This record gives sequence, structure tokens and C-alpha cells, in this order.
Amino acid sequence: MTSVVIILGPPGAGKGTQAMRLAVELGLPHVSTGDLFRENISKNTPLGELAKTYLDAGKLVPDEVVIDMLFSRVAAADCANGYMLDGFPRTVAQAEALSERLDSDWNTRAVQLDVQDGVLVERVVGRLLCRDCGNIHHETFSPPATDGSCDACSGELYKRTDDTAETVLERLAVYHGETSPLISYYSERSALEVVDGARAPEEVFADLRTLLVTSEASQQEAR
Repeated sequence: MTSVVIILGPPGAGKGTQAMRLAVELGLPHVSTGDLFRENISKNTPLGELAKTYLDAGKLVPDEVVIDMLFSRVAAADCANGYMLDGFPRTVAQAEALSERLDSDWNTRAVQLDVQDGVLVERVVGRLLCRDCGNIHHETFSPPATDGSCDACSGELYKRTDDTAETVLERLAVYHGETSPLISYYSERSALEVVDGARAPEEVFADLRTLLVTSEASQQEAR
């Protein structure tokens, strides 16, 4: 059975980082809706131009446009045996639309990275990003060996202007209101696993790998 793997969790839970590593382990494409938006807009595709009209007007891009953009990507040959979604679905309506578009022989698996709000605020406020390579440090959890300099490439480290407690709390409020119901949606369908995302990234990855990579290998052997 071909799988779509969905990583769920609040802002700052580490979804993108874990999704990229898992995609490599599973041999599946990592499909990020944020990357799809940027790519389609930069290439001036019809879907990108349509999405841009909403974004320029300060409006949310309608679900049908997001879905069309997503399925335009996953129609590619590299997604024929499954793919990993990062940043989608964000609402129950999007999850339902995804389910309707998938063939009946596709298996949807969702994993929730469970992290308390207070931990997330501390993570994001202390985050340091490298301007050159994108590597991430943290003032408390993984400080650079040299202040202001990336350990990976010696590039300049900086803080995003929106990495403030107020902004994080606003984003978490949106998450709890719109995205959190997805937990119930997938749980009711016996398609949800929960992993403690408050631990060190390596510990979180080890659990995710056990849940997804081992079971995926078992499925491949059964085919």
C-alpha cells in the first residue's frame, strides 16, 4: 500500500527538520507547501499567479488553489510510491479534500509532534539562523562555539524579526483554533501516532524512525 505521511504539530515543533530527515530515511519526496508556494510564484505559473493575487490582497489562499498546487506536484513520477507532507493539511477541510483526491489504495499516516506552548515560545525566541547556510542554533539549547558565528560555515547568525513571544503566541492561537482539530480527525480514523516533541531532536527522530521507517520496511516486504 502506498503511503502519504503527514507531520503535524504547532509552530516551532520541528516539523520541517524532522520531515526532511524522515523523507531521506523512507526514500520519499519531502513536499513542503511553503516551498510549493514560493516556487510557483517565482516561476509565474498560473497557480502561482492566482495564489499571489490573494496573498497581495492580504487574504488566505483558498483551499482549492492549495490542493491544485499540491496535486500538480505529487503527480510527478517521484511521488508515485508515496510522499511526505510538510505544512499540509492545516485544517480539517483540507484533510477531507486530500482524502477525496487520493485513490482508495493509498494509506494516510499522520504523526503529531506534541510540544507544550511554553516550550515552543522558549525555542523560537532563542532561535539563531545562519544567513549563509540556513543552519539553526539556539541561545540556550545549542549555542554556537563562537558568538554570532555559525558552527557549520562560520556565517553570520541572526534572529528573525518575527521570532518574538507575542508573535509565537499569536501563531499558536491560530494553530489551536484551526489545525489542532486535525489531531482528532486522524485519531478517529486510527491514522495518528503521537511523539513527544519536547525532547532533543535526535531523540524525537529516533522515535519517528521507529514508528515510520520500520513499519514502512515491513509494508515493503509484504508487497
